[in-house]
Amino acid sequence: MNGPEISISFAPELQLFIAAERRRPGATVVTDGASTLGHVVESLGVPLTEAGLLLVDGRPVPASHVPAAGEEVEVRAVTRPQEVPGAPLRFLLDVHLGTLARRLRLLGVDAAYESEDLGDPALAALSASERRVLLSRDRGLLRRRELWAGAYVYSDRPEEQLRDVLGRFTPPLTPWTRCTACNGPLRDADKDAVREQLEHGTRRTYDVFAQCVTCGRVYWRGAHHRRLETIVEKAVREFGAAAA
Repeated sequence: MNGPEISISFAPELQLFIAAERRRPGATVVTDGASTLGHVVESLGVPLTEAGLLLVDGRPVPASHVPAAGEEVEVRAVTRPQEVPGAPLRFLLDVHLGTLARRLRLLGVDAAYESEDLGDPALAALSASERRVLLSRDRGLLRRRELWAGAYVYSDRPEEQLRDVLGRFTPPLTPWTRCTACNGPLRDADKDAVREQLEHGTRRTYDVFAQCVTCGRVYWRGAHHRRLETIVEKAVREFGAAAA
């Protein structure tokens, strides 16, 4: 770039996205005089999905603002909890976040996920067509222009990922209402109606079942239920369940 020089500071939460030499407050950047502030912020490594209020000389400006020489820019982090206007709160997760998808579904959160890699253009287009918040650890994916809404998942550990998403978006939690395999809704199932899908030991031991309306998968309180129950109890204790 060869144009106006500005100074720019980033919130502490955004430091991981930018090069070390840019992390000091008021680091200078030479722009081309035509690019928007949003483009400048992303060119420095910060996806706009993670940028909150943009301040120029202390006043809020839109991402479309074109910086002028001498301006002092402050990039704040997204305010939490973050509102996502324009559609019901639903998520789309990239191929690397399968465990997070299953845990969100366990809590009754609408979380679309494909185990096959659809590719960045298709994921961004799906986010736009279905108006879903795309969750990813891929910064390049979150910078795609066709994306409707997105969020960077800051940890690579599923437990921390879940807390991050729940704390950021505070979706209503309705545990045990969604299929963890396909995201479809669950309904109570009569034992006789699902008998043919059960192994002999399961038929003998359990009497209470649920079934996915979409894929037909049958659920019961089996050996793994206590572990799943711990995940649910912890999330509901910290973030609350939806009102009945």
